[in-house]
Amino acid sequence: MSTYDAPALVFDDVHLSFGKVQAIRGVSFTVEQDELFCVIGPNGAGKTSIFNVLSGVYRPQQGSVALNGTPILGKRPPAIAQLGMARTFQNIELFANLTVIDNLMLGRHQHTRYGTLSAFLWLGRARNEELRNRAMVEDIIDFLELQAWRKMPVGLLPYGVQKRVELGRALAMEPKLLLLDEPVAGMNQEETEDMARFILDIREDLKIPMIMVEHDMGLVMDIADRVLVVDFGTPIALGTPAEVQGNPAVIEAYLGGGDLSAEDVLGEVAP
Repeated sequence: MSTYDAPALVFDDVHLSFGKVQAIRGVSFTVEQDELFCVIGPNGAGKTSIFNVLSGVYRPQQGSVALNGTPILGKRPPAIAQLGMARTFQNIELFANLTVIDNLMLGRHQHTRYGTLSAFLWLGRARNEELRNRAMVEDIIDFLELQAWRKMPVGLLPYGVQKRVELGRALAMEPKLLLLDEPVAGMNQEETEDMARFILDIREDLKIPMIMVEHDMGLVMDIADRVLVVDFGTPIALGTPAEVQGNPAVIEAYLGGGDLSAEDVLGEVAP
């Protein structure tokens, strides 16, 4: 269970503009501990801008963001990562010539405390930390069922497995909040189902709160606890999948007042 009493994240009245373009307009939400929170919206709605604010890439002109009670606005991405925020990317950002193990070990870099001399001599603290980091990586390999590919260069792996490795690298950081940017983009049905299973396992077994941006509405409606819908940077709905799916503003944003039903675009909510 989480050791924090406060919400994992508080994103409060955030406004972000680039010149005259308003990317985020007064967006507010919280993410509870152990919650799978999803952000959806049409293309250009501001979803990526929200993630970039969370990661420290963008600094908004107004609002506040706190991770487990610690304000993070104004902090650089490495400092936010040190506080416990990890992120996957829509486009795979792995080292193609390195093995699965080596890519996962890169996620342990912020937990490395030994110096160059200790590493060179391979004694004491360096050896103990390396063994601990290796054990953590092996646990992740087992958790994500990557045993068959552990020593293979990731550039030779199927696309769906590469996405799983990227998820594993984020888990290797021991995150207190995990950002999933289009985790099933480009996947076939079988790969999507596998990734959905692993995401649910992270929530249920590892108790890590998550924020997911995803265009696969069937996946979102099946696994999300709550959903925030944004359109042109403005929040238009927040609630459970069932509540969001029936919201007239959401239907208008996705369908533009057409004849299709919400289920045609957002999918049916699992009973």
